[in-house]
Amino acid sequence: MSESQRFQLGTVGALGLSVVSSVSIVICNKALISTLGFTFATTLTSWHLLVTFCSLHVALWMKFFEHKPFDPRAVMGFGILNGISIGLLNLSLGFNSVGFYQMTKLAIIPCTVLLETLFFRKKFSRSIQFSLVILLLGVGVATVTDLQLNTLGSFLSLLAVITTCVAQIMTNTIQKKFKVSSTQLLYQSCPYQAMTLFIVGPFLDGLLTNQNVFAFRYTPQVLFFIVLSCLISVSVNFSTFLVIGKTSPVTYQVLGHLKTCLVLAFGYVLLHDPFSWRNIFGILIAVVGMVLYSYCCTLESQQKANEASAQLTQAKEGESDPLLVAENGAAILGDGVVPKAPVWNSNKDLHA
Repeated sequence: MSESQRFQLGTVGALGLSVVSSVSIVICNKALISTLGFTFATTLTSWHLLVTFCSLHVALWMKFFEHKPFDPRAVMGFGILNGISIGLLNLSLGFNSVGFYQMTKLAIIPCTVLLETLFFRKKFSRSIQFSLVILLLGVGVATVTDLQLNTLGSFLSLLAVITTCVAQIMTNTIQKKFKVSSTQLLYQSCPYQAMTLFIVGPFLDGLLTNQNVFAFRYTPQVLFFIVLSCLISVSVNFSTFLVIGKTSPVTYQVLGHLKTCLVLAFGYVLLHDPFSWRNIFGILIAVVGMVLYSYCCTLESQQKANEASAQLTQAKEGESDPLLVAENGAAILGDGVVPKAPVWNSNKDLHA
């Protein structure tokens, strides 16, 4: 199996793991929040990250991956920014209607495209832009219902979009710049993310729910779902860093909207959530956009691979051209001196 095939197989595996784990944790958290009344989302996320760090520490102790320290300021800034973006998304949901919150999530893709175009000179073809428009239109039709605007909620949503986009772009660029794996980056940034959310989580949850997380009645059933949610979160956090590192922030957001459609479908099938023809129509449009996006990305990747292969072949052909050289490096002509016969240098590559 070639290196490109192994990379493609790893990417498919990362995408599959991300979808399965994310849909699982949404269903678990929905039971925890909606059914059991545990509405402390930000504090729960801090517990997720703490369990993830402990799991990775055990994996490091068992030598499943190698610890690779790098710029501590970059790690700290990245971890704190990630924690802030999660908190702002939860605040956005608390101070806005569900429809406006869904619009906030939809705005992450165009914002990411804009930032990568302006600051990283990344080019998105018209076909990819068109597929993203179809995707966003479909998800919007399926999920956006009411759009109630308010100044504070809109400001929080704007901050949430910007911080989320920057954090996801940093996830990709840090892995490439410092040559670290998704596991190594997650292991080093997890403590900062967990600490940020652990400090602000109870305050934010109290502000949004008017309840105290430490005064909540923790029944065995609540504890079971909290533990289950934390265990699933290890896979969610790992696959998030893995997908962004192997693909791009935009692809991760496209995958996120696929999860949204799957959650709607599973909610209808398993939890008997209300479902309308508008939801079905929107999901179908979104699926068309995802298929187009996947096709365009695959096509462009193949074109780049073919171009790189052609350039490599030309370079090898240029290196393998026979050179006619003299035995001493040059033919010496002089009075009464017979020039040396040129020698065929067939071992050029061995002496390069």
